[in-house]
Amino acid sequence: MTREEPVGDSGAVGAMTDRGRWGAPTFISLLRGINVGGHRKIRMEDLRALYASLGFSPVRSYIQSGNVVFGGATGGGAIVAGKIEEALAANFGFDVPVILRTAAEMEDVARGNPFLGEGVDPSKLHVTFLKGAASDQARGDFAAHRVGSDELRLVGREAYLHCPGGMARTKLTPTFLERVLGSASTTRNWRTVNAVLEMARSI
Repeated sequence: MTREEPVGDSGAVGAMTDRGRWGAPTFISLLRGINVGGHRKIRMEDLRALYASLGFSPVRSYIQSGNVVFGGATGGGAIVAGKIEEALAANFGFDVPVILRTAAEMEDVARGNPFLGEGVDPSKLHVTFLKGAASDQARGDFAAHRVGSDELRLVGREAYLHCPGGMARTKLTPTFLERVLGSASTTRNWRTVNAVLEMARSI
């Protein structure tokens, strides 16, 4: 697979709708927990082929962590995600939660990062994407949360993270976030957010 490079780390540029050039929605799917530590392996060429077999086109992937940008889907996000999850289980033999955003939703994510205007290093920014909405209690308790030098800002279905020491050292781990926010989730660094967004702009 050829690695696609983003145009920058500061955020998205320009306006975007949910529709690609052929009039069908453009989606960005983020798979949770594949190709981590040699477990739950899926080759990206096999993943792209699976999406194509579901009638999606075009299909593009970014690095090995399970980021797929695609067009040609019909139905709402929950229906599309469910179709992909069923196909993944049938073809690879294990369950993989699929977190889906439209292209326009991902642009909102990139534009809405509350840390961008605070002069932080973009390489220390991450976004945790929730599969479902956080509970009302979580929104009250974790709208803004700090653990040491690490910060979390919960906005909609995204938890924005600023981790100066890196994700390897933070206590704002995926396990912790899923427990307190009450939803399956997956985390991407800011570079990947911008990369998949730029990829979606070309579909």
